[in-house]
Amino acid sequence: MSDLPRPLAGQTVLVTGATGGIGAAIVEQVVAEGAKALIHYSRDVQGAEQLLARIGGNGWTVQGDLSEDCGPDKLWHAALELAGGRIHGLVNNAGIRTEIPLDAPSLQWRAAWRREFQVNFFAAADLCREAVAHFRAQGGGRIINMASRAAQRGYAADALPYGSSKAALVNLTKSLARSVAAQGVVAVAIAPGWVRTDMAELVAFALRPSQVSLNGATLDVNGGSYIR
Repeated sequence: MSDLPRPLAGQTVLVTGATGGIGAAIVEQVVAEGAKALIHYSRDVQGAEQLLARIGGNGWTVQGDLSEDCGPDKLWHAALELAGGRIHGLVNNAGIRTEIPLDAPSLQWRAAWRREFQVNFFAAADLCREAVAHFRAQGGGRIINMASRAAQRGYAADALPYGSSKAALVNLTKSLARSVAAQGVVAVAIAPGWVRTDMAELVAFALRPSQVSLNGATLDVNGGSYIR
């Protein structure tokens, strides 16, 4: 019944790393459910503009380099201005995976860890901080942190920074859920394995205002490859 209201109607959702496969699928799904999307990109401006066209212009593109210390703050404030001062949902989807062997030279080893934690965890934490302050002042909001199966079961020795950064992201989500639920902020982690982008439907579902009971949950989407 097409005349029924869509679950995310009237909402604006910021999706980081939105030009990748999963990020683009998330954008398309939240728009299909009624939201406007803030499409974050780092370098792929063409991909962001093409995605905006695919969703019928229901949103904006916003650039931000999350590998820089000041990048997350700049991104949040640019997105907030584009959205007219109100964001309802944040999806921390941007991430990188660096392969670095245990016997790599120390300088390379430390650089890989710092780069990966900056993008996968510190940037997400900074965006969560900005989002929480905004949501508290505006009556609530949703944070979805895209973690990984690797956060739950560990990861291969040549990509230790990835699993470790995603585990930190899961802990951040749980800590936020325990700390700011009373202010109307819901935080959920999603931990995919190698999955199709159909899981974007789960992200959109978790963003719905009706799903308060998901606060603090880590939702595994891995085809049974890891079962807790």
